[in-house]
Amino acid sequence: MTSPTRAPGLGFFALLLIALLMAANHVAARLAFNDGVSVPTAVTVRSASTALVVGLLLLAQGVPLALNARQRKALPAIGALVAVQSLCLYSAVARLPVALALLVFNSFPLTTALWARVLYRHRPERAVLLAMPVILFGLVLALDVLGAASGLGAAGQWRRIGAGVAFALGASLVFGLALVLTQHEAGGLDGRVRTFGTMSMVGVLAAAGALATGGFAWPAGSTGWWGLALLTLLYGTGITILFTVLPRLGVVGNSAIMNVEPVFALVLAWAVLGQAIAPVQVLGALLVVGAVIWLGLRRR
Repeated sequence: MTSPTRAPGLGFFALLLIALLMAANHVAARLAFNDGVSVPTAVTVRSASTALVVGLLLLAQGVPLALNARQRKALPAIGALVAVQSLCLYSAVARLPVALALLVFNSFPLTTALWARVLYRHRPERAVLLAMPVILFGLVLALDVLGAASGLGAAGQWRRIGAGVAFALGASLVFGLALVLTQHEAGGLDGRVRTFGTMSMVGVLAAAGALATGGFAWPAGSTGWWGLALLTLLYGTGITILFTVLPRLGVVGNSAIMNVEPVFALVLAWAVLGQAIAPVQVLGALLVVGAVIWLGLRRR
């Protein structure tokens, strides 16, 4: 692997913009969930719309859609994993403060290292081993696992956050596996083609899940419709910038900068949803984000 270069000014701000868009997408999702939208409905609308936009871009840019035999086998598995990850992460966002849900999910560098070890016998890098206790300690503080900041005690706190944390950890585990399979089985595939195929499959699987669990659940009022529209627009815009603008800027290797997403979510969720966390939880969040960014920007 080559040493990452520092993102130039335009690229750096593009990465920050993507992080902001993704954070705002999850805040908008919480608005939709609070107004009656189900998780499968949100994932279906978001993914199908994104697949349509990316598909039109592929046609406009004349990108070939050819896949080799290995990629044809891997892409359905990756799509299924991303579908599960999307459902789990939105389920966590529906149950936890948005920033905390994203923070737990952002432990995926650790789960990626775990899957690489299990499936491909890759030894974790020393940097990952050094960052692991920092990330775990930061999560302990951010989640207030002993219930000290909330005053609920450990049992009361876990009754409140347990399901949301489980969904966020599940999203992290599944996403880590998807990343490892992408790198080893579909790494040569154009990112735009991979996004189109993955989002198409996620949309189909999420729709099937919605129909199997009683049908689509639409917003009860205008707030929910705005939330659903915004989460779709924000996510689709972020993904489009990621796979069309950034490769031209040559800064994809600096994507760790985007891990400031939970910090943006913390501010947006406070401003839009009135969600706030204790100062010690903010400290834990900063520890996690700092460790993950350091992992992404380190020299290899």
